[in-house]
Amino acid sequence: MGVLVSSAVPRLRCPEEANIKAPESVVSLHASFIAAGAELIETNTFGANRHKLRAQYLEEELVAINEAGAKLAREAREIAGRDVYIAGSIGPLGELGALEPGERGPMFAEQAQLLDGRGVDLFMVETFFDLDELTTAIEAVQSVSRLPIVAMLTFDEDAETYGGVPAREAVERLTGYELAAVGANHGAGLHAALAALEAMGDGRPLAALPNVGLASLSGGRVIYPHATPEYFAEFAAQARALGARVIGGCCGTTPIEIAAIAKAVEEEREPTTPFAAAERELLVPAGERPEQTELARMLNEGEWVTSVELDPPKGGTYESMLSVAKTLKDSGHVGFVDINDNPMARARANALMAAVAIERSCGLETIPHVTPRDTSVMGLQSQLLAAHAEGVRNVLAVTGDPPHVGDYPGSTGVYEVDSIGLARVVARLNDGEDFNGKAIDAPTSFFLGVAVNPSADDLETELDRFRQKLEAGADFAMTQALFDLSYLDRFEELLGGWPIPILVGIFMVRSHQLAVRLHNEVPGIVVPEAVQERLLEAGPRAAEEGLALARELYTEAREKASGVYVIPPFKQPEAALELLE
Repeated sequence: MGVLVSSAVPRLRCPEEANIKAPESVVSLHASFIAAGAELIETNTFGANRHKLRAQYLEEELVAINEAGAKLAREAREIAGRDVYIAGSIGPLGELGALEPGERGPMFAEQAQLLDGRGVDLFMVETFFDLDELTTAIEAVQSVSRLPIVAMLTFDEDAETYGGVPAREAVERLTGYELAAVGANHGAGLHAALAALEAMGDGRPLAALPNVGLASLSGGRVIYPHATPEYFAEFAAQARALGARVIGGCCGTTPIEIAAIAKAVEEEREPTTPFAAAERELLVPAGERPEQTELARMLNEGEWVTSVELDPPKGGTYESMLSVAKTLKDSGHVGFVDINDNPMARARANALMAAVAIERSCGLETIPHVTPRDTSVMGLQSQLLAAHAEGVRNVLAVTGDPPHVGDYPGSTGVYEVDSIGLARVVARLNDGEDFNGKAIDAPTSFFLGVAVNPSADDLETELDRFRQKLEAGADFAMTQALFDLSYLDRFEELLGGWPIPILVGIFMVRSHQLAVRLHNEVPGIVVPEAVQERLLEAGPRAAEEGLALARELYTEAREKASGVYVIPPFKQPEAALELLE
């Protein structure tokens, strides 16, 4: 509801304001979900607690927004003429730093009492990242209402909350409460929800309402991947087989996906294959050099470049990362590593600092990703200057995943500039001035990389943004992972030739399941149907077929690009050597 109502109604301070500002839009959205086959709809009240409304200067509208939320859902039910359940949606309080522990329960109880009084049939207490906050909310709701409760946490691909609580432990903690169902919602996509269900399963009714997939930013808008109805139907079958009795969707879900779920449930569809926790993609670190970097020299002299993508560690030690980097360097087949900056909007060690550690300890040049998501322009300049002082020279300017994908619901990114603006920041530092034009003590000598997606849905926008990155001073570019280099040819033709060196992204896919997931859940990645079929037909030999595909792409890239960066299988970065050797 939140994503769709915000798209439909301009200038809302929060999605819940639509209940009093544009009630007809809320009713229309409810009705569209009912028409698609929904048997349960949620009130547009997810963030309508006093704490969140106060932050939007809507505290005085607390009663009106919640009561209208329930009333509008009932109106939609009456208009549709179908007997559907109405759930009162209650989300977390948001940032808790300003609240005393004793204040939290009463805020949940206050909202629950308002919704109960307006005739909801049950409560969906959802999208909680913190198990303790969820139990506080459950206790508060049960203190003022006897209605059933569906309680849901948000999990990552490893079936852990973002606070590090495993799904199995979470469901055991919730056993002491009388709940209609427990489960997973929001999160990184359908696969993450299924992984949580698999860990939770013990015979109790479960609930699964995931995001469509990973969100991305395009032209200032948050967009979601276009998962096919068939993909959602298969998700419904898998969720049902794992014990889900409440199945739906969260951010990015439209009536199209709900219709696919409804059809699959009605037909009692069986999964095509048993669910197995799939590996997810991995990203790579970057490096530094004195004046001209080795990367710049090789690209300028036309030498072939190979990089491997790494994720910085989630913990407080570089030991494993440095061991991998040393193995890659000692192989003699890897010239560089590129390092992600909090991929999927989850906290990891800072990419620039990780780059310093790798270059200092392993002597391997890096290409750290830098994103404007988490830091102001001043903070970005501060980090870049410090990294330069430590010897880091190559950087890749990227926009970064929106923070609500992996952070607390309602959190927002800084984004004072986007990736184009970040490229300009770096270029100005190279010119000896800061973003506002003020001189700095000494100019930097960064070798600036930018991202480009030749397989983008909106090629016109992608071409325009890439040209702006070129104008900002880009020295080289790294493509989105490509599974068909004809996309590269098409983009080059539209661009009129590559004016800077290009590194092609090669994703080492080891299963049909992962290929399907990438295509349906990860924005910007296109896995052609022929590739998906190839991996499916390979059956148990899918990993070998994936390696063969990567080798074919690598060979083809040598004729069309200046180098490659390899995205190895999840948690197996050394596997990149199977391709590069």
